[in-house]
Amino acid sequence: MRSIKKRIIINFIFISVITVVILEIFLINIVKENYYKNLEDSLYNQIRTSADLYSRYFADVTLNENILNDVDTFWKQTRAQVEILDKNGKVLMDSIGVIPPDIIETEDVIKAIEGKKGSWIGKVDYDKHKVMAISYPLKSGEDIVGVLRFITSLREINQDINSTAILFVGFGVVVILISAFVSVLLAETIVDPLKSVTEAAEKMAKGDFKTRSIKKYDDEIGKLSDTLNYMAEEIIKKDELKNDFISSVSHELRTPLTSIKGWAITLKHSYDDEEILTDGLDIIEKESDRLSNMVEELLDFSKFVSGKTTLVKENININNIVDHIRKQLTPRAIRDNIDFKVFVEDDMPITYSDGNRLKQVFINILDNAFKFTPTGGSITLTANYEDNNFIFNIKDTGYGIAEEDLPKIKEKFYKGKTGESQSGIGLSICDEIIRLMNGTFEIISERNIGTEIIISIPIEREEKDEK
Repeated sequence: MRSIKKRIIINFIFISVITVVILEIFLINIVKENYYKNLEDSLYNQIRTSADLYSRYFADVTLNENILNDVDTFWKQTRAQVEILDKNGKVLMDSIGVIPPDIIETEDVIKAIEGKKGSWIGKVDYDKHKVMAISYPLKSGEDIVGVLRFITSLREINQDINSTAILFVGFGVVVILISAFVSVLLAETIVDPLKSVTEAAEKMAKGDFKTRSIKKYDDEIGKLSDTLNYMAEEIIKKDELKNDFISSVSHELRTPLTSIKGWAITLKHSYDDEEILTDGLDIIEKESDRLSNMVEELLDFSKFVSGKTTLVKENININNIVDHIRKQLTPRAIRDNIDFKVFVEDDMPITYSDGNRLKQVFINILDNAFKFTPTGGSITLTANYEDNNFIFNIKDTGYGIAEEDLPKIKEKFYKGKTGESQSGIGLSICDEIIRLMNGTFEIISERNIGTEIIISIPIEREEKDEK
């Protein structure tokens, strides 16, 4: 496996090399163009001076006569090779004695014959280096009588260009070496924090959630380090909650099992006593029901947590559900001497939801209210409809919820630390059901004052298939 450090260094150096090469090619071409342009401008100024001199002082005689009598006049203005051509491109005179047998048809000569300045770069037979040629028309009045041509070797110019290119290449190599060094330092700033995060993650993967990733920079890797530490803290919290939950459930299960076993042993030896038999069987029945309810609650909670539970929706009447809750819990209120009141708005609209799950929410919450409301207290259930939402308000005058427990009371596996708390999953189940119904679940409580629960569930309509 190739390390990320090596990949960063190689990629950074590759980018640096590509950038330097492209930049150097661009700069060297600019230098070359400037050198050639300066040489061309210099030759042009010289050849124009010679051509103007010819037009002013020698245009009254033929070109051939001027070549015979005043030929040196044409190369006094320059150190370049000088050629004089006729209108057809044939060389009439060359300052170094090179007279080609054929007509010259290079670009510069063609333009000069047309009356324009022309330039050309190419190879000639008598020089191993490239040459630059500048041609200019010779005029007698308005008529073009020939072509004046200056030719110079590019050997010295190319040597200067090569020297500059070598300087640029050397500078580019230095830049690449510096970039390589910087890339190593840059890779270290990325890889070292990643190593730290990886080491911490490996320890956490082995179960050591107390280890912490050290945050070195406030960047994406730093955020990853914070997230990893937060995850470890949450795992520790959830693990503690899970342990408390298991401990609580074990205790809750042990109590009815102990009663059942105790009475089973008692009845085994006192089966002829009808009163003891009746009391024992009654207690065994109640504890068995209690045990069954606890197991059902745990199974139900497990389904919600795993996401396997879905709502079984149908058109339901909220008024009927609230009235059913009132009838079901009124005998308990009378037995416990608690003032239980229900206020419901008349003729609330039909909604498409799961009526049984909604009853489960009310029963669970009201069951807690009855458990934690002392004799002589009061419990109120209010239901109304506003802004396309059903609003349910359950308020009691019970013991309330401790301030430190209130933010966590709906969390999975959380069990309040008060003596009245039991398995600690009822409100979590309610929260999951209300969430599935796209509703909200708010708990307001003050110790020894009471608790108020506000549930808001939006109305839903049945979607009918269009044929």
